[in-house]
Amino acid sequence: MSDQALSLLGLARRAGKLTWHEAANLAAIRSGRAKLLVLAVDAGQSTEKKYLDKCLSFRIPLVRFSTRTRLGESLGVSPRTAVAVLDLGFATKIKELTDEK
Repeated sequence: MSDQALSLLGLARRAGKLTWHEAANLAAIRSGRAKLLVLAVDAGQSTEKKYLDKCLSFRIPLVRFSTRTRLGESLGVSPRTAVAVLDLGFATKIKELTDEK
């Protein structure tokens, strides 16, 4: 199922419905534009804590799946630790696919 979720992330990127840089991710979380945060399972402890705390504070759902390398490959960029999904439709479907595991 994670392959489908990764494909959806690539589609969301092409549609301009996500951010993948740390500053943009945190700004999207703070502003409430982020509908879901995807965090790589191999994220570092400090990065993980930062994103978990922000998502809890601003009530943004968070899912953990895939590796940094696979997240980056699905977006066509270098390895990424976190990706913020800005569209509710994409966020809902990705959450469904990752919860099925």
